[in-house]
Amino acid sequence: MDIRHMRKNKPEWLIALGLLAAVSIVGALLPSAAPSKTGGPINPGDVAWMLTATGLVLLMTPGLSFFYGGMVQRKNVISTMLQSFIAMGVLSVLWVAVGFSLAFGDSFGGLIGDPRTFLMFRGVGGATHSELSPTIPLALFAVFQLKFAIITPALITGSFAERVRFSSYMLFMTLFALLVYCPLAHWTWHPQGFLRQWGVLDFAGGTVVHMSAGFAALAGALFLGRRKVHLASEATAPANIPFVLLGTGMLWFGWFGFNAGSALAANETAALAFLNTNTASAAAMLSWVFFDAVRGRRPSALGASIGAVVGLVAITPAAGYVTPGQSLLIGAAASVISNLAVHWKSRSALDDTLDVFPCHGVGGMVGMVATAVFAAPSGLMHGDAGLFLVHLKALALVGAYCLAVSFLLYKLTDALITLRVRPEQEDLGLDLSQHAERLS
Repeated sequence: MDIRHMRKNKPEWLIALGLLAAVSIVGALLPSAAPSKTGGPINPGDVAWMLTATGLVLLMTPGLSFFYGGMVQRKNVISTMLQSFIAMGVLSVLWVAVGFSLAFGDSFGGLIGDPRTFLMFRGVGGATHSELSPTIPLALFAVFQLKFAIITPALITGSFAERVRFSSYMLFMTLFALLVYCPLAHWTWHPQGFLRQWGVLDFAGGTVVHMSAGFAALAGALFLGRRKVHLASEATAPANIPFVLLGTGMLWFGWFGFNAGSALAANETAALAFLNTNTASAAAMLSWVFFDAVRGRRPSALGASIGAVVGLVAITPAAGYVTPGQSLLIGAAASVISNLAVHWKSRSALDDTLDVFPCHGVGGMVGMVATAVFAAPSGLMHGDAGLFLVHLKALALVGAYCLAVSFLLYKLTDALITLRVRPEQEDLGLDLSQHAERLS
């Protein structure tokens, strides 16, 4: 039987199409608005760099799709890759409609942005913004931040790979962006966000991106339960190691925009973040390979790739605040800690398919602690314990919030549209059962 005829039209797709049409019509009919809080003159050099950085960050999401797609079973490669790609569509529309406003609109008590501030990108144009983008157009700042919002839910998909329905994932991604990512971005990066007011330092997303994705991944693995192959303790080989290497290269390249672009200017801080990003990733890659060898394992392309990504994760919150020597230590330490976390997870019943929590969640936490230790001039190493204590408090709060809210969102999604595929669909593979496509 042709797999294309195995599934009937589902009401959720009709609802989704109607919502997209409604958003499009409202967006087209809303009158334009004058920009608020206009800043100073535009700096052409900053604009050129930020346009480049924005493109680099977008490249990370296709890179992630190759990175994840190469690790799963062959029958799930396309579905896993599409889960990353589709985020570029869903989050781009959501960000224009209301997401950017929730994250960076006028603050309600440091907790969330006013959804009316930039609704449908009203007032988001070519002028600078005195608080958010003093030397670049607000539109450029908004689209740069969009790329972070895109990759965060894509990161989560590795935890529940090979067992989630595509339509359910799209609903969860939307809810996660609105109720976890946008509030967390507001807390941490908005000038009036309460974590920023506390003094929390997160240069490029250790908390906002990697910790949120890591704890949401942990919640997803706990809620969805174990795959059949995991329950049977069946060994599964990665579908395509060259895909993993390609994805790692794209992530590493794109991460220069992720971290150095977070300086929001073409300046010395961007250059430092660029250097630290490369240094930490290199140290982490080598540390993962060497640590595996010390433990009696053969050096592997998969291990080198995972190690490099862990280094990128760990340096993200500290990239603009530490020295290259400190970034070397941060990358190496995070690599060993995440390697041990992956080993401990493998001996448990937790089925986090692609080790998202041990790598992104743990890596993000290591990076945030390291930031509190090394950041100049207020880190623990500089004689000030205040930042360290604030970061510990923020880590506990963010971890608890992301884990609890994400778990509730999985339950809500499952109540509306069943999250997990049926056993026969899992056996067949998600490429065929969800998309009627197969890897040739």
